[in-house]
Formats: sequence, structure tokens, C-alpha cells
Amino acid sequence: MSEETATIEYSAESKELGDKIAELTLKQAKELSEYLKNEHQIEAAAGGAVMVAGGGGGGGGEEAAEAQTEWDVILTGFGDKKLDVVKVVKTITGASLMEAKKMVESCPATLKEGASKEDCDDIKEKVEGAGGSIELK
Repeated sequence: MSEETATIEYSAESKELGDKIAELTLKQAKELSEYLKNEHQIEAAAGGAVMVAGGGGGGGGEEAAEAQTEWDVILTGFGDKKLDVVKVVKTITGASLMEAKKMVESCPATLKEGASKEDCDDIKEKVEGAGGSIELK
């Protein structure tokens, strides 16, 4: 079998910019993402922060997980107390009672995007206290 790979030429400017982006810390990448969004109306396609790939060594995933500062809170179930979970979802999201009921019934449903660790802990405590379950992504 013959292996053919496409050779792509990059300008010096593109290489330099790409190298600078790849070296950003998570905090710097988040700041860059917010700057691009606010000043130039450029957003990531999935609505997330600029993602920086880590090195190819072992343990990189653990470091990334430790450095994460924002999570999406996903309702994954409502258990035996659907009404209690609907009330909590209504309070957390500010949705109407009907909207909260639809969210609960259509699990998995995103309750909050880009939540801080404190917000996640608070939401988790409230939802699990009402009999529901959540997942952080």
C-alpha cells in the first residue's frame, strides 16, 4: 500500500499565532474567548471556551480536569419525586412551571451552562435533595 500525505504550507504568521495559542493557560484561553466574543462577535461553534489541546503524555486529562473552572449542569433523572424536582428546576432556571416540567420530562436537560464550582455544588445539592440526579460536563 502506498501512503500519501498532503503537505500543507503555513505562513510564518500563522505558525507564530498558532504556537502562541497552543501555549495559553486555561485562564488565558477563557479570557481570549471572552475578548473575541465581546470585541469581534466571534464565538466557538459549540458555545464553549477556546479549547487548548494538552501534550501527548499520560496524565494530561487529569490536569485539564483539575484546571476546569466552568461546567454545564445536566439534569439526568428525576427519581420518584418528579414534582419536587420540577419545583427546584423552576427555581434554578427561572423558567415557568410548564417549561420546568418539560425540561424534567425530557432528561437529559441542561439546567445551567458555564456554572462555577460553587454554583454546581449548590445546584447538585438542591436537585439531589429533591430526588433528582445531575451530571457535570
